[in-house]
Amino acid sequence: MTDIEKTKQAIIETLQTCYDPEIPVNIHELGLIYEIHVNESGEALIRMTLTSPACPVAQSLPPEVENKIATVEGVTSAKVEVVWDPPWNMGMMSEAAKLQLGVG
Repeated sequence: MTDIEKTKQAIIETLQTCYDPEIPVNIHELGLIYEIHVNESGEALIRMTLTSPACPVAQSLPPEVENKIATVEGVTSAKVEVVWDPPWNMGMMSEAAKLQLGVG
């Protein structure tokens, strides 16, 4: 496993500690993370969405994610980009998340 792959795995583990306060499932399992990119310099870019544009944590969750990712070993800087395309839907959740929420 390369250093970049190790850093990405550590980022995923960190993302699994971030929750949408209205849904008791972490944002990674919810399918809110669209892309994790880490370059050779350790700069991390996370492309993520929210369950809806009117999400009550739209202002607080992305900075929380950015701050947590910035503490991951191997990450020299972290940036979160919120995107709306494609729009999130319940089909993006992991099987574990669907089971936990009783959907699907």
